[in-house]
Amino acid sequence: MSIVSFTPSPSQYSFTFGGVAPVMRVKPGTILSLFTEDAYCGRITSRNDHASSSLVAHELNPQTGPFYIEGAEPGDTLAVHIVDLTPARSWGASALIPFFGGLSSTPQSPSLQHPLDERTYIYEYDSANHTVGFAAQGSDFTVALPANPMLGTVGVAPAANEVRTSLVPERFGGNMDTPEMRAGSTCYLGVNVEGALLSLGDGHYRQGEGESCGTAVEGAMNVTIIVDLIKGGGPGWPRIESDTHLSSIGSGRPLEEAWRAGQVDMIDWMSELHGLDRLDSYQLLSQISEVPIANVVDTNYSAVTKIDKRLLPVSPAFGGMHAHLSNTAATLGTITY
Repeated sequence: MSIVSFTPSPSQYSFTFGGVAPVMRVKPGTILSLFTEDAYCGRITSRNDHASSSLVAHELNPQTGPFYIEGAEPGDTLAVHIVDLTPARSWGASALIPFFGGLSSTPQSPSLQHPLDERTYIYEYDSANHTVGFAAQGSDFTVALPANPMLGTVGVAPAANEVRTSLVPERFGGNMDTPEMRAGSTCYLGVNVEGALLSLGDGHYRQGEGESCGTAVEGAMNVTIIVDLIKGGGPGWPRIESDTHLSSIGSGRPLEEAWRAGQVDMIDWMSELHGLDRLDSYQLLSQISEVPIANVVDTNYSAVTKIDKRLLPVSPAFGGMHAHLSNTAATLGTITY
């Protein structure tokens, strides 16, 4: 099994899903060792840097990729197993941004509300204890929080020659901002174009469900993934499998539509796995589903429909791909960058 390392130069980052030439071609089963820049393109480094003056609107959420996956065709399923996510810096940054966030007036939901005051928070990352440090600015308060590294964006090129910004979550994946996208998880994406054109980025050192203010503890990330291909079976919405749970991520506006998309996709997935008709799946899902909100701040909102695999009979998803990739990851030993 080959290992390919790739660190983009500044000119190699992409800011869309679709419309970008691949940075390289890789075969299914390839291990990719990658660097991803933070959502700010590295432009916020201290409490004195504010989003309104430091950021460039069309250069947010830089993506590493896209990678052309040999043999991938529309209708196939791309499997992306996250082997390791290691913060690449000793700090991450979160920002309160004018007219952005779940509890502020926004361009999509305008009001007469004045913009919230800008603040930038720097969270020191303690690699020994695997924590990030919160320090209040208007109060006398500090706390060390467990780090939970995740990727905000994992996606492929959309269908029908669409080009979408890297701020958008949709059927192709993209900026879903769910903590489920962590090491040990396998993401399944429907392939829409030849080669799939996989991109990823937007590393978070920590994020709560919902990403209330619109920014997590954003940070550059060292990423190791295994990319594999399943012929056919492309899911309608992105799916994630861990050792214990299955998740489907729906995106849309309002939040109710995101929830519905994930619920319907999970009903279909349960029907595929257990031979249930859709109404039986609907009834069963109503009793076992968990629904963490992924984000309520992006161009589309994202909601996760999640079920505990241990509640149901064993029925391996996608031919047991998650277990296969997990076993492969276990043979790699300690990851160094």
